[in-house]
Amino acid sequence: MRSDRLFDLIQILRDGRLHRAADLAARLEVSTRTIWRDMTTLQSSGLPVEGERGVGYMLTAPITLPPVALTLQEMEALRLGIALVASAADPGLSYAAHTLGQKIAAVSPAAGAVPPVNTFVFASPEAARAAPHLPLLRAAITGSEKLDMHYRDLAGRESHRRIRPLQLEYWGRVWTLTAWCEKRKDFRGFRIDLVQDLKRTGEVFFPEPGKTLADYKPHLPG
Repeated sequence: MRSDRLFDLIQILRDGRLHRAADLAARLEVSTRTIWRDMTTLQSSGLPVEGERGVGYMLTAPITLPPVALTLQEMEALRLGIALVASAADPGLSYAAHTLGQKIAAVSPAAGAVPPVNTFVFASPEAARAAPHLPLLRAAITGSEKLDMHYRDLAGRESHRRIRPLQLEYWGRVWTLTAWCEKRKDFRGFRIDLVQDLKRTGEVFFPEPGKTLADYKPHLPG
């Protein structure tokens, strides 16, 4: 895709050196004429790229983000998405959403053109009940740590399990967890709003055949 190629070009140019179009074309497996067109696109987007055909191209100033040319509708969609995350009860994600919004506003010309609107984002009761457990679950997934869980299903049945947390997903109202259940010796999905208690075990798990997220996904309906 062209967007991927433009991103790759930016990564190459980050070294600040002069790159000939022929060398870039060979590296990205496209024609020299394609590189010329791509460079014109990057220069038109406002990226500090200098150069010309027969000489080469280079970045004349450091950049921290690839060029972003968003329409007003795209910027509004992004802003609303950030507002949704910022309203979450998870303080870490909420803070990250606020700082992300500030960074995007600083580098995107379209940010200031978005008309102010009254946006109301309501977290569901299920999401609010799940929120206190999310930081621990994220940490356990990142650190591959087993957790002890007290769970009550929709029928009111309670169970205590030791799990290997593998993946979190949000479905608009409900957060779910995919995990390997040590008790059932199988993959299980849990609604996080139904979790009664979570405790760290300090026990790290390592990938084992048949117990990883990659093993679980092939069994999902395609």
